[in-house]
Amino acid sequence: MKWGILGTGVIARKFAQTVQQMQAEGEMLLAVASRSEETARAFATEMGVPNAYGTYAAMMADPEIDAVYIATPNSFHAEHSRLALENGKHVLCEKPFALNPAQAKPLYELARQKGLFIMEAFWIRFLPALRKMQELLAAGEIGDVRHVRSDYGFIPSSQDRGKLKLSADLGTGALMDIGIYNLGFVHMVYDAAPQRFSSSVHVNEQGTDDFSAVLLEYPKERSAAIVTSIGMDIPREAAILGTLGQIVLHDFQMAQGFTVRKNDGSTTEYAFPFDVNGFEYEIREVNRCVRAGLRTSDILRESDTLTVLEAMTALRKSWGVQFPGEA
Repeated sequence: MKWGILGTGVIARKFAQTVQQMQAEGEMLLAVASRSEETARAFATEMGVPNAYGTYAAMMADPEIDAVYIATPNSFHAEHSRLALENGKHVLCEKPFALNPAQAKPLYELARQKGLFIMEAFWIRFLPALRKMQELLAAGEIGDVRHVRSDYGFIPSSQDRGKLKLSADLGTGALMDIGIYNLGFVHMVYDAAPQRFSSSVHVNEQGTDDFSAVLLEYPKERSAAIVTSIGMDIPREAAILGTLGQIVLHDFQMAQGFTVRKNDGSTTEYAFPFDVNGFEYEIREVNRCVRAGLRTSDILRESDTLTVLEAMTALRKSWGVQFPGEA
């Protein structure tokens, strides 16, 4: 697959590094685009990318590019995904896929109309450790799941980075930035939309959430509790509690293994080291789906992305957190 990248931030660099280490698998990084040609050229020089563009439209017009990785701010994801599709490019869009379901749904429809592939870059969905976790759950390894717990919080490396992570103009905030991992992980376990939720939240001076504790209720009397924060250091721990035991993950967002603890006292450790850095699995998924003629992944389905996005939108609405331009 011949890739182009929109954006030059931290996540774009990680993606570029991953593609460069997958050349033996046929992956090629041909171009990067930024709103500034100088920034694009600096990124291209640092990452060994042959082409740099000072506008997004210019890169989209490059006929050599098969697929585009969208790594621009959240508030531009829908606009830039549409631009890529309209220019005949397959799309892998960084999470969150869009700000809300109303922005997201037309993108899947456009991909179908154009005969192109599109997927949210919710990379943990494809990690071997979490795929194995889902396999064990489906086999009833820990019985009927009753509760899921997932926590994630960090302290920004600088004041400026903290402002970017909590900017209403950019469509950020703790929930949209990292709470999506908590909700997405729970969805990997239950594969259902929450029926009800209650929460405690702190909304900052930028009008976004920087802390929330949410209790969610799911069908069949199941529940989940998630804690999310930008400004507090909270380990990325998760646990799945079942009638026969539990699965414990000490870093679910970078999962390379987990522990199964059974009620009979037995313990089993599972280990799945990354081949590169974890991003390789979503890149391989794009290739698999494009070769199969799919319009989106059958592992990370349109319904999966929309279910999590709908939950985040409902939570934000309950908190009075709204982004510019939202109805």
